[in-house]
Amino acid sequence: MEPFKTFESKTVVLPVDNVDTDQIIPARFLTVTTRGGMGKNLFADWRLDPDFVLNQPTSAGALILVTGENFGCGSSREHAAWALVDYGFRAVVSTSIADIFKNNAVKNRLLPVEVDANTHRELVQSPGASVVIDLEKKTLSLPDGRAASFPFDGFAQHCLLNGIDQLDFLMQREDAIRAFEESSPAEPA
Repeated sequence: MEPFKTFESKTVVLPVDNVDTDQIIPARFLTVTTRGGMGKNLFADWRLDPDFVLNQPTSAGALILVTGENFGCGSSREHAAWALVDYGFRAVVSTSIADIFKNNAVKNRLLPVEVDANTHRELVQSPGASVVIDLEKKTLSLPDGRAASFPFDGFAQHCLLNGIDQLDFLMQREDAIRAFEESSPAEPA
């Protein structure tokens, strides 16, 4: 995997609160077990409306989705993260993102960014704004240069910055694990 560090993109704004995983990727599209092709069904029911934000030419190429509060709530549906990544998003920005969705997002290289209410309000009011997300510094920089910090799990940050997943992390410690096992007394039978 490629390390995930800093990137700049315009934003797409979907200021809807409580977007659940069934709205992100409706259940009828969960018949696959591979990630590829899920993006075409992202927000499938909402995209029936020609005025929906992702149907607008100004949304093309955006890597950052700015959403309302409690994004990704509902069932633990990894397909929701798959659909967002396959569509082309690299980050979701909100004031709050559901915990299960956050975990699924990180495991699929989608950055869940939780910002303060003022930063969020400014992003919602400026659709298409170009922002910079720096995972190493844990900051989101606005067009005027102001940077807002965001919390991020240290282990997840380490994995993304180094282009590894949880299994890769363990495999890098194989020698230490083996040494520990060899130095530990055997358990009685």
